[in-house]
Amino acid sequence: MDFPQEPKDMNQTVRIFLYSLIFLLSILGNALIITVLVRNGRMRTVTNLFLLSLAVSDLMLCLFCMPFTLIPNLMKDFIFGSGICKGAMYFMGVSVSVSTFNLVAISLERYSAICNPLTSRTWQTKSHAAKVITATWVVSFILMLPYPISSKLVPFTRYNNSTGNMCRLVWPSDIIQQAWYVFLLLLLFLVPGIIMMTAYGLISLELYRGIKFEMTNRKSNRERQASTGSLKPSDGDGCYLQPSKRKVELQQLQTQLQPAMHQQGNKAKLSRVCSNSSTTNLMAKKRVIRMLLVIVGLFFLCWTPIFSVNAWRAFHRRSADRLLSGAPISFIHLLSYTSACVNPIIYCFMNKRFRQGVLATFACCRGGSSNSRSGRGGHHGNGRFRRGTEDDGHTHSGGTLT
Repeated sequence: MDFPQEPKDMNQTVRIFLYSLIFLLSILGNALIITVLVRNGRMRTVTNLFLLSLAVSDLMLCLFCMPFTLIPNLMKDFIFGSGICKGAMYFMGVSVSVSTFNLVAISLERYSAICNPLTSRTWQTKSHAAKVITATWVVSFILMLPYPISSKLVPFTRYNNSTGNMCRLVWPSDIIQQAWYVFLLLLLFLVPGIIMMTAYGLISLELYRGIKFEMTNRKSNRERQASTGSLKPSDGDGCYLQPSKRKVELQQLQTQLQPAMHQQGNKAKLSRVCSNSSTTNLMAKKRVIRMLLVIVGLFFLCWTPIFSVNAWRAFHRRSADRLLSGAPISFIHLLSYTSACVNPIIYCFMNKRFRQGVLATFACCRGGSSNSRSGRGGHHGNGRFRRGTEDDGHTHSGGTLT
């Protein structure tokens, strides 16, 4: 937590506004996720347990990082004391570590559910997810112990010759400091980034293969139907309908034709349903691929600057402080905190079933009988949809990919 060395910060108003906006959005978004997942029992799936842990860690990131970064930078003094300095540094590291580990766990869980749907169901259980989540928190609390041990208030002289304090990590030697930041760079950025890129890349490849297969299958079906003349495209929705037949002596042939007409009608309905379902699956898979690209892109966008700056400072602090002090380092920190704001949007609010869960949760809070009946009806509908998508093998129990 280093402070600007410039006499006047012209971007102070902008910084306060952006920090306040990201802080409020992050608090509201993650608190809403926690509320919905805790109160709505049927949404406690394997994936949503990881999302719950991610929301808690992102909430910690907001509470323990943003205020203790912005306020001291604006006041040019850490006014909260040595205990808060150690605690803020510690929980800051823990929250970043848990958030990163949760993102990796979600990517691996999605890879297993989509690319290996049959084998993954034998071990992807709530109890297994709870064990993994517990392990990520315990490991994070242990790994970040150097933060409270090395955090100290360091006095410095301001431009008006008054004395202020900085909350900084004081290491026994430069080699230990450099080793620590390289370790964090590998553990919390490069390795997780590579794992996420690999997992989501394989998922995208699997979905792309499914898209190509379905498009090829639909094309061959159209060619076969056109050659046989049994079915033809309808005018509006891409479904295939039974062509009309000339009128014949209906009363004379009604008994003989009725079973055949019934069978042909069922085939037409089945063709319509299959065509609509295939189109829906194609659109869903394309949306999933776009969302996966957004996830990886935002991870690197949010975290590359701060990890690069920390490594730069470890090897050449003087040049880093000279070029980045003041507004630049504040905006770099803000960019990393933005991940706590965008994670709820990407992983939850872009999910239709989660939005339905939000409405159902607040409907239950109102306690109206009509809302209760509506919630029960929505429950059955969602249950049918979830089973259908899981059997397809392209989504998972959490439903976050649709």
